[in-house]
Amino acid sequence: MSQGYPNRQLRRLRYNPSLRAALSSVRLNKRELIAPIFASQSLSQRRVISTMPGQFQRPVSDAADYAASLADKGVGGVLVFGIPASKDASGSGAWNDEGVTQQCIREIKKRRAELLVIADTCLCEYTNHGHCGPLVEFGGKVDVDNAGALAGLAATAVSQAKSGADVIAPSACMDGQVRAIRTALDNAGFERTPILSYAVKFASSLYGPFREAAESAPKTGDRRSYQMDPLSPKQVMAEALADLEEGADMLMVKPALAYLDIIAQLATLPAPLAAYHVSGEYAMIKFAAAAGALRERDVAIEHTAALKRSGADLIITYFAEQLTDWLT
Repeated sequence: MSQGYPNRQLRRLRYNPSLRAALSSVRLNKRELIAPIFASQSLSQRRVISTMPGQFQRPVSDAADYAASLADKGVGGVLVFGIPASKDASGSGAWNDEGVTQQCIREIKKRRAELLVIADTCLCEYTNHGHCGPLVEFGGKVDVDNAGALAGLAATAVSQAKSGADVIAPSACMDGQVRAIRTALDNAGFERTPILSYAVKFASSLYGPFREAAESAPKTGDRRSYQMDPLSPKQVMAEALADLEEGADMLMVKPALAYLDIIAQLATLPAPLAAYHVSGEYAMIKFAAAAGALRERDVAIEHTAALKRSGADLIITYFAEQLTDWLT
């Protein structure tokens, strides 16, 4: 052996593919993948989402069929977003028992009762202004009425649970939303229905494609008065602990890849943790792959592994269907 060449050669652990695989400590499991689904009340056939190649707005029946096909592939669950035929200032369609999300949940459960169905619980898709609750003037500015939003979110959660949702996932970022929802669920007899809180949801630039998909972009202003500031990481633990104190059973970080440090921080808490690999993160891979800049499969798996390695227990991703094929 030449002078200076190390006695411990770590490449010895990498030459053999079988040994390399045996020593891999990060295990990607398709049961941990959650696929977002967009169900539309007004469509009669699926519509391509132009900024999210491979993703669609779907009629309710098609969305339910798609969910069933994902169950057949072993995907762990689905996260349902509803796009109503009409909207109003309060978002009242969100808690209509015949609303699009409720219809979709019931149809999925008819096809695959065992499939985990998570209901996104928010009002932005249902308000005609695109914000996550009714608006009020405060200090000369128009902003979301926190108290008014809580009433709507609580009613929405109960309606979704009645429709068969297994998990309620509040994403409006209103103070006190978890307590309001937990109280409403318990009073309605759904004390066993868990809450997956979007506890740490940042005001990110990576939501653009989603807002096309869910038709939920704000008509005026933005959501920085209620979603978290990416430059204020010290608020992260306070938000997470507050939601756990209010009754959240699981926590979520959204977006995912730009916040691996946050995922790792929250993974130290005694609660399951989800990471949402959001629309912009998905779109960047898709468009870069289409341009020949990278291999889609390899990057998607690498990113998913990074989320798992950082401490995520569940991964919400638009790659869920493809990942089940690739991992198989």
